[in-house]
Amino acid sequence: GLYEPQFLFLSPPHSLFDAVSSLIRNKIHRLPVIDPDSGNTLYILTHKRILKFLKLFIAEVPKPEFMARTLEELQIGTYSNIAVVSTSTPIYVALGIFVQHRVSALPVVDDSGRVVDIYSKFDVINLAAEKTYNNLDVTVTRALQHRSHYFEGVLKCYKHETLEAIINRLVEAEVHRLVVVDESDVVKGIVSLSDILQALVLPEGSEP
Repeated sequence: GLYEPQFLFLSPPHSLFDAVSSLIRNKIHRLPVIDPDSGNTLYILTHKRILKFLKLFIAEVPKPEFMARTLEELQIGTYSNIAVVSTSTPIYVALGIFVQHRVSALPVVDDSGRVVDIYSKFDVINLAAEKTYNNLDVTVTRALQHRSHYFEGVLKCYKHETLEAIINRLVEAEVHRLVVVDESDVVKGIVSLSDILQALVLPEGSEP
């Protein structure tokens, strides 16, 4: 049969736990909150907004013990089969990797495997908006030169950093992910907003 897309939404009485659980289990990044009486959308919950709230909330209460534990100890993030591209990878190859691996960003590495940039789905949208998409043979590096000036470089972290440090960096930089590197800046993994929300909400050992 045909795949029927389901429109997921919440009404205001639902808890934040319900909201985060729904986002994670349905592998979605935004969730409208609907007024049950009028059917109007009141606001849209996103991973970024929820993590920002949790950071502020955690600052107001005694810190949970796990906030001082490291990414490695908590096993948060993806550390195997990390999809990366090189500085010379053509855009059409990168687009194929996005589709095949179902990822939202690709670390860009030099010949030594060191991360030098990140190519995200947002950059693909910009590419289309700037109408430069007719030449998909250009390299990822060349395409990223079109990026607006506000880009501050790849945001990185280490497996030995604490969950608190990681959350602070994600929230302050307003990014969706950090590239996990070793001391030589070689890519070792990715930690995303959804990885962190999943770790905070789902009990250990349960799958979304």
